[in-house]
Amino acid sequence: MKKNTFGDRFTQHQNQSGPICPTDAFRTGWLETYCEKIAELKVFEDKVPNHVLVNEYEAGQGIMPHVDGSLYYPTVTTISLRSHTLLDFYKPLQSSESGDGTSQIHSTSLEERYMQSLLLEPRSLVIVRDDMYKVYLHGIAECKSDIMTDKVANIDLCETANIGDNLKRTTRVSLTIRYVPKILKAKLMFGKKR
Repeated sequence: MKKNTFGDRFTQHQNQSGPICPTDAFRTGWLETYCEKIAELKVFEDKVPNHVLVNEYEAGQGIMPHVDGSLYYPTVTTISLRSHTLLDFYKPLQSSESGDGTSQIHSTSLEERYMQSLLLEPRSLVIVRDDMYKVYLHGIAECKSDIMTDKVANIDLCETANIGDNLKRTTRVSLTIRYVPKILKAKLMFGKKR
């Protein structure tokens, strides 16, 4: 997977942020156009996105199930280019308190925690927010084709696929467009609260 980040001097790599490029590099040309169109949808309230992560996935590549964390506004938008993919959603690991007051995690496989998928068609925009962003994990399976089943929640809305179709993946480019609150920048620059 190839990765490039554009934005208001933010990137995330293993829960760290740092300078990337000047703001004016982000606010030029085609990238700004898409950010403005997404801002018009009010998914970030009255904010304009200020962070774009560009990923290229070859057929067979994916990304393990994860939550995005607290660095970002609790909404993420992604534009898919060139190829489709399935974005899979999973329940989080469940834990409970044992009789001695310690917390125990109930070990379950990803297959047992799988909920549903969304078909991300080429040139589509997906918006993930609320519990789907904050609670549930999302990921992309490492496979070269996807069989459409009734677990693809948006299959009836898609133009390129029907239940039973086997869609071959090709190289996919994703534009993950977010808003990073400025307050985080100050906290990261000056360290933890004292």
